[in-house]
Amino acid sequence: MYSANYNYSENVNILTGLGIGYVTFILAILVLTLVAEWRIFEKAGKPGWAILIPFYNLYTMFEIAGMNGWMFLLLLIPLVNIIVTIKLYINFAHAFGKSTLFGIGLLFFNTIFTLILAFDGSEYVGN
Repeated sequence: MYSANYNYSENVNILTGLGIGYVTFILAILVLTLVAEWRIFEKAGKPGWAILIPFYNLYTMFEIAGMNGWMFLLLLIPLVNIIVTIKLYINFAHAFGKSTLFGIGLLFFNTIFTLILAFDGSEYVGN
């Protein structure tokens, strides 16, 4: 008969520590992204607090990108939302004098490119 003295509480402690570390990392990324988006909204002459309000933040992003603010409702339609999101990020990049490639970067690596846009020397030029 096999009898092992296995301590399950050690594994639980390790997994708990990893979970807390992961949640802390995700919350730090969230806060960093919110600060960057707040800064971008202010660069565009919009209130920074708008980023905190669901749906209004999308409406404001579409306005900054030079699109009709109500186009955010198209994000609720499957497949159409993909095209609208790509167009939004490309127009958003153009509104700050950035290239189409930068807009694609905003789409796929949002936090990194949002930080770049928020804290570089670019200015809002509109559409």
